[in-house]
Amino acid sequence: MTSSQPQAKSQEQGREGLIVAHYGVAVEVRFSDGESQSVRVKRQSGHVVGDEVLVRGDILQRLPRRTEMCRRDVRGKVRLVAANLDVVGIVVSASPPPPRSYVDRAIVAAKAAGIHPFLVVNKMDLPSSDTFLAYLETIYQSVLTLFPLSASSGHGLDAIRNYLSHGHRCAFVGTSGVGKSSLLNALVPGIDLLVGELSEDQGLGRHTTTVATLHALAGGGELVDTPGFRDFGLVDVAPLEMAQYFPGFEAILETPCRFRNCYHQKEPGCSILKALQEGVLDPDRYESYLHILEDLKAGEAARRPY
Repeated sequence: MTSSQPQAKSQEQGREGLIVAHYGVAVEVRFSDGESQSVRVKRQSGHVVGDEVLVRGDILQRLPRRTEMCRRDVRGKVRLVAANLDVVGIVVSASPPPPRSYVDRAIVAAKAAGIHPFLVVNKMDLPSSDTFLAYLETIYQSVLTLFPLSASSGHGLDAIRNYLSHGHRCAFVGTSGVGKSSLLNALVPGIDLLVGELSEDQGLGRHTTTVATLHALAGGGELVDTPGFRDFGLVDVAPLEMAQYFPGFEAILETPCRFRNCYHQKEPGCSILKALQEGVLDPDRYESYLHILEDLKAGEAARRPY
């Protein structure tokens, strides 16, 4: 067998790798030996960062995904954020504050996808952040891990580094302006992501990330950087299923409702309504649930074939 024959056989069998960057019409695949290869793909190929693939020459074969993190944009189009994540960090800040129900939507989306969510409270160096953190703790501390930190000062970064070092593959999601790129810059020195400026008149950040990339952390774990977005429409979550993923309903729903097809709105024997009436459930949390539920119902009706 000539020296060229093993190489040809290897190319025929293919090499397993991981997509670590997506540039729209090309992806970068990293192999276990540290080598990388750029492979051209169609713009709507469906490949995303985090995909495990088999590479045969210039042909990619996607291997089965363990998890998919998706969102539905304002036009109703489903967009895949990343593949094969096991945790997702929802980044928020006191300025700009998260849109209504954004955190709850992200938590529901992660849980429905089989991904463990946690909350990153950035910009703790701002004067208003202590009050903001206290507010979030009253809602989420019993059901979610919170990491208060400041990407600019470095305060609190060691805690999240330690968390991610346990072999986690993580993506940060958050609206523009919350400091997601600054956080990535702090956790992955040398990537030097462009940090956007806040628009003073709207309080919104400019979109600074246009290429999705995966970065290995020095202490262990991986981070996927994705473009920031301001909307988080839910995908593949039926209105009847949403309550089981809604943060704060876990303990209440240990006592099942009388009816299995309960929307927790006006049905008799509803555990959620009972908790609301008895003061166990905060009315603001129930309103957030209803806000997402009505959006899900409206979206389901709009997509229903006639």
